[in-house]
Amino acid sequence: MENESKGTFTDPRDGKVYKNVEIGGVVWFAENLNFAAKGSKCFDNSPDSCAKYGRLYNWETALEACPYGWHIPSVDEWKALVDYAGGKKTAGTKLKSTAGWNDYKGKSGNGTDDFGFSALPGGYGNSGGSFYDAGYYGYWWSATEYDADIARSRYMYYNTEHVGWDSYLKTFLFSVRCVAN
Repeated sequence: MENESKGTFTDPRDGKVYKNVEIGGVVWFAENLNFAAKGSKCFDNSPDSCAKYGRLYNWETALEACPYGWHIPSVDEWKALVDYAGGKKTAGTKLKSTAGWNDYKGKSGNGTDDFGFSALPGGYGNSGGSFYDAGYYGYWWSATEYDADIARSRYMYYNTEHVGWDSYLKTFLFSVRCVAN
């Protein structure tokens, strides 16, 4: 399977240019969002981390962070991407970037980036101001709520091939991928 098309999008709010890729008929950002919205932070409050991984967003901010014409994906949109990439057991390897993931027991945590999605391990943050696991784990919000305090997300780990899903407090800070409307 190959990418159907690749391109770029310029965010009119700040002029940042994002790579995008069409996968299975859906156009995705091929990098994490890096728009400085209120409620977003750089990992460890470091601008270098934002340049590498994009910003981390709480869920409420994530819902509004994508530029006009784009949105954060629902659980169903994430599922369609993962299914297209071979299913949850092995899609992580195919969606992870070819560099940037830490090694595990002497084996590279990098992926093959078969579709140009280029997932990077941006880690996460919490409402108390702590940050964890950049280089090891990537977490991305979905637009799907679990309940009033919790929302659904996708994750990839450096030491596994799969793409998982879970539910976290909306106050956690995760990466965002945007999908074309």
